[in-house]
Amino acid sequence: MSSQVETLENKQVVTKTNIIEKIKTNGELIAAAGSGVLILLGWLADKGGFITASIILYVVSFFIGGYAKAKEGIEDTVQNKKLNVEMLMILAAIGSVIIGYWIEGAILIFIFAMSGALETYTMNKSHKELSALMEMQPDEALKITDHGEYYVPVSELIVGDYILIKPGERVPSDGEITNGMTNIDEAAITGEATPVFKGIGEEVFAGTMNMNGSITVRITKPSNETLFQKIIELVQSAQSEKSPSQLFIERFEGKYVNIVLAVVTIMIFLPHFLLGWSWNESFYRAMILLVVASPCALVASITPATLAAISNGAKRGILFKSGIHLEQLGHLQAIAFDKTGTLTKGKPEVTDVIVREQMDADEVLQAIASIERHSNHPLANAIVKYARTNMERPFIEPDQIKDVPGWGMEAVIDHVQWRIGKKGYFDQAAVKQFVDSPESKLASEGKTVVFAEKAGELVGLIALKDMVRAETKEAIDQVKRQGIYTIMLTGDSVTTAEAVAADTHVHERMAECLPENKVEHLRALKQKYGNVAMVGDGINDAPALATANVGISMGEGTDVALETADIVLMKNDLSRIPEAIQLSKRMNRIIKQNIIFSIGIILLLIASNFLQMLDLPFGVIGHEGSTILVILNSLRLLK
Repeated sequence: MSSQVETLENKQVVTKTNIIEKIKTNGELIAAAGSGVLILLGWLADKGGFITASIILYVVSFFIGGYAKAKEGIEDTVQNKKLNVEMLMILAAIGSVIIGYWIEGAILIFIFAMSGALETYTMNKSHKELSALMEMQPDEALKITDHGEYYVPVSELIVGDYILIKPGERVPSDGEITNGMTNIDEAAITGEATPVFKGIGEEVFAGTMNMNGSITVRITKPSNETLFQKIIELVQSAQSEKSPSQLFIERFEGKYVNIVLAVVTIMIFLPHFLLGWSWNESFYRAMILLVVASPCALVASITPATLAAISNGAKRGILFKSGIHLEQLGHLQAIAFDKTGTLTKGKPEVTDVIVREQMDADEVLQAIASIERHSNHPLANAIVKYARTNMERPFIEPDQIKDVPGWGMEAVIDHVQWRIGKKGYFDQAAVKQFVDSPESKLASEGKTVVFAEKAGELVGLIALKDMVRAETKEAIDQVKRQGIYTIMLTGDSVTTAEAVAADTHVHERMAECLPENKVEHLRALKQKYGNVAMVGDGINDAPALATANVGISMGEGTDVALETADIVLMKNDLSRIPEAIQLSKRMNRIIKQNIIFSIGIILLLIASNFLQMLDLPFGVIGHEGSTILVILNSLRLLK
């Protein structure tokens, strides 16, 4: 009971926190809008001859519109012991007031506040996907104990606990179904819209939705280690880390601000003595310079664009661990792909069933599948799955069965001896006589062949292959069209590698690679091409993922691969790779546009000011307007 009350209190605290957060988020926009209204009232009062009232209204607009940015600027200056863009704006507004330009100073604060509110809006938009993800995680779970069922906070669940998940509820933590069956909507994890049927022994993931059946689940991971939680942490990490361009701009900003202040100080005095300007004109031009030379638009050129691109990727199931990797992805020259589980599905499938003439194909398949049903080998599982779908006869129980490690299985069915296994398990002359060219043809296609012998005579074979993913060919072709060289790295034989390479259209294949060989190949590729990515999913791919400039992991990959990779494809869809590259190139292009535009505007406004062609109101509009345009240009990356 006490735990339920505690959970309720926690929910109330979370709700209050969300409300306060919303007020803070919208507060910037409300303050900016309020500042604008007061400026309008002040202007009307000024026109009506109420000078004192207009000044009071302007002063109030200063405080309302500029409070947030002034507080941010002062705190940052104190903390880092260096001036910033916000301080330049504060000084420019104060300077405008000193020379009697009240409305210009107020407009400067208003537009600066609006650009700040717009930047906050951009950041909030980029956090939308993360917030939506976090809302999918339940706060509590119905725990099953010897004393009954009761709700507990998800954070209190431990490995081995049993929970009941009812229809319409979300799975609170990763686990394994021990009772019941249902359809699970896994769109939050894989992005697939079609629910997946799950039964006893199958895994369910936190954040997914139980559609239509009650299931009992045994917890296999604590709540802070679930796949869902890893997704959240990846997005959080990506939003907090800064790209090289962003870090450069931040370093540049500090030095630039000091230079601007030095030049402004010189301009207050020098034109008066050299050019004969009045003190008022010199100070006025110095204040305009303070406004137009401030690098607001330049500083806003990168962060909103990076956050918008990360958000766009998260929406598509592409998780970037930081802006560094997102920026780097657009400069790739080559990509290396692991084969099993990356280019292929990672699970063998039956492609051919060949039976000796005058033998009943269903009888042979029935016997093979009935024997293989007692094995956990991936090939055996694939044969049983194929038989269930394509065989009309029921499985039969062998009279005797024996596993022969490394070779195959033996069994007795209806007093007849059967043997199933690989080629070397049987008389080679009999194999050659039975197969002759078909077997060699199957091997050249990268297929694994399982033979079946009945009463000492070979009666059939089943060929299996790890099938290439449906989207692989098109994804590789798209990457090649983007001018990127493609390589397949695999531990399989040369024959299998050649067959898969032909199916997938990669430029080059490297076979029989151990993990250390993959690392060596990656280093050689980096020397040859410069910027290289590695795509993989297994523990054996982790060293290569770490060696590459950009490591890309499949969402269904091992925990080690997910931790090591820089980018995760949650939908296990290789077509997301060319999309991610295109997104990176688009982001880099927009950032360049922003930087060139912002520098161009600053230079134009500075030149106009020195030629005495620019008044303070137009300087304010030109400078702050360029900042708003840069942010709006970045927002295009959200779509």
